[in-house]
Amino acid sequence: MNRFFKLILPALALSFLASCTQKGLEVEGYGTLSLGVGIDSAPTKAAIGQDELLSSVKVNIYYADFSGLVRSYAYADKPQTVYLPGGSYRVDVIAGEAAKASPSAASWEQKSYKGSEHFDIVPSQNTSVQVVAAVSNAVSRVSFDGSVAENFAAGYTLSIGVDGNVLVYDASRSGSDGYFIIDGVEDPAFSWTFTGTVGGKEFTKTGTIPGLEKGKVYVLTLKYTIKDGLAELELLVDYDTDEIDDTIVFEPVSTGLSASAPYEIWAGHATVHADVDEGEYSDPSKIGFAYSTDGVNWTSASSVRTGAGTYDAVLTGLAPQTKYTYKLVIDGEDTGEPMEFTTEAAPAVPNGSFEETSTSASGKYVEFYAEGGSPWWGSGNGSKGINGSADFGGFIICKPDTSEKIDGNQSACLTSTWALVKFAAGNLFSGYFAGLEGTKGGKVAFGRKFTGRPTALRVWLKYSTGKINRIDSSPAGETITTDNYDIGRVQIALGNWDPRRYGGNDECPILVNTTDTKTFVDYSTDASTIAYGDLQLQGNASNSHNTWKEYIIPIDYRDETVMPSYIVISCASSKYGDYFTGCDSSKLWIDGMELLYE
Repeated sequence: MNRFFKLILPALALSFLASCTQKGLEVEGYGTLSLGVGIDSAPTKAAIGQDELLSSVKVNIYYADFSGLVRSYAYADKPQTVYLPGGSYRVDVIAGEAAKASPSAASWEQKSYKGSEHFDIVPSQNTSVQVVAAVSNAVSRVSFDGSVAENFAAGYTLSIGVDGNVLVYDASRSGSDGYFIIDGVEDPAFSWTFTGTVGGKEFTKTGTIPGLEKGKVYVLTLKYTIKDGLAELELLVDYDTDEIDDTIVFEPVSTGLSASAPYEIWAGHATVHADVDEGEYSDPSKIGFAYSTDGVNWTSASSVRTGAGTYDAVLTGLAPQTKYTYKLVIDGEDTGEPMEFTTEAAPAVPNGSFEETSTSASGKYVEFYAEGGSPWWGSGNGSKGINGSADFGGFIICKPDTSEKIDGNQSACLTSTWALVKFAAGNLFSGYFAGLEGTKGGKVAFGRKFTGRPTALRVWLKYSTGKINRIDSSPAGETITTDNYDIGRVQIALGNWDPRRYGGNDECPILVNTTDTKTFVDYSTDASTIAYGDLQLQGNASNSHNTWKEYIIPIDYRDETVMPSYIVISCASSKYGDYFTGCDSSKLWIDGMELLYE
C-alpha cells in the first residue's frame, strides 16, 4: 500500500502582476491563489531525495477550457502572490524526473510525479488549492523464474520499452523496477523481447502489453516450461491487488507470412515479414517473396534473415494508394497463405512548377497561386494584402521569370537586395508573410497541412551569387565576414508542430519573428520535427552553381512510426537572410519541384 507524505509549498504563487502597484495597474477583477502541493509516493529506492524532489516541482496553470497556458514557474523561483482574473482554471504539478529539462524516458531509479486540479478564481477573494502529485510512470518489474536459468545459457535478457525507450533486464536485474514516462505517448504500450539460447539454438519471442496506465506497476514473471511439445511463457501482470493474468504460448515455428505494422507500408515501398521453420527449410537463399497488383503478374523480392526463423523483405517500386497481394516463396513454391496491404497516398507539392500566379491580392507583385484560388506559397513580398518588402520601398524579392525556366513557361526567381535600411533575402516558402516589424524585420508563418511520407524532394535550381557584403548579425557560434561567399538554401521538414507552442495557427503552425531569434526553429534538432532534408549551395569564385541543375534532397526520418500533419518547404537566396546578412546580388531560380515517394 502506498504511503503518503506531503511537501507543502505555502502560498506558492506565480504573479504576472507581481509589480502591478509599481506600474500603477489596478487588480480589480482579479483574485489570489494559494497553492499547496503534496507528493503521494510509495517507499522507493529512487536516487532522487526529498529535497531534490521538492526543488524539482514545476507548476503550470491553464485555462480550464484548454485554450492556453496562463502561468508557469518552478518552485525555486516562486513569487509570493499570484493574481488571476476571475474564471475557471486547471493547475498541473510535475515533479521528479519528468520535471527535468532533459528527462530520461526510461530509468531504473528515477520516478516522475504529476497531479492536476480544477479551480475557480473569484474576484477579490483568495482561493486555496491542494494538488496531490502521484507517480505518473508506468512501472515494469521483471523477474526470471528459476526454470529460465535452468534451461537457458547465461546471457538471456528481456528488453522492455515504451515508444522506443528501452530497459534491458538480465539475471542481475531480476525483480528490479523500471520507470517509463508515458505522458505524450499515444496509446502507450510495453513492447518486450525475450532472447536467449536453449539447447544450443537461439530463442527469441516478442510481445506487447497495451493500455498502460500511469502509476501502475506491471509485474512480469517469466517461467519456461515444456508441455505437449510446446514452450510456454507465463506472464503475470500485477498492480496492488489488481492482477491480470496473461499466458503467452510459444508455438513451434509455423512457416508463413506475418503481418506488417501499418507504419511499414509507405507510398512507394513496404517491409514484409515471414516466419520460417528452418528445420524444414535450411537454405536461406531459397526463401523469398513475390508481390502483385492483379494476382497474375508477380514481382520477386529476395529476403534477408533478421533472426532465428524470421525473414524480411523491402518491396520497392510500389504505386501510391494501391492494393498489393504478396506471398512467401520457398525454393520456387508458394508457401502458406498470401496477404494484402494498401500503400499510402503520395500528395504533391501544390504549384511545384510555379505556373499558376495571381496579382489580384496586392496589385504590386505576383503571388504563386491561381486567380481565385487559395495561396499555399508565400514570400517576403507580402501576402494577401499584408505589407511586406513590396510595400516597404517597392522591393520585389520573389517573382516569376519567363527568361529562365526548366518546366513550363517560367520559374520562381528569388532575389536578395538592400532594402533602403535593411538587407532582404529572396525567399519562397510554404506559408504566408504575417507582417512587418517596423523597419527591423517581419513575421513569417511557416507550414501547410500535409499528410504523407515522401522520401525526397526533387527540384531544379540555378544560383548566382558573390561574396557577402551585408552583415547585420549571425547565428550563435558562427563568424561571418566579407571574405565569405553567400549560400543558397532549400529546406524541407515534416512534423507535428503544435501552434500553441510554436506561435502559429491551425493552418500554418510556426510563427517566426525575424527580430527575435528565440522564435527561430532549427529543424535539424527540433523535437516536433519528424523528418528533415537540407540542401545548401555554397557560393564560390567561379560562381559554379550559375547553371540549371537537378537536385535530389533526401528526407531523413527520425521517427518512421508517426504520420506528419504539416510540411515546411523553405527556399532562400541567402542562407543567413533571417539575420539580415548576405550578398545583395544573390539570385536563386527554382523550378520543377516534386516530392518523391520511393
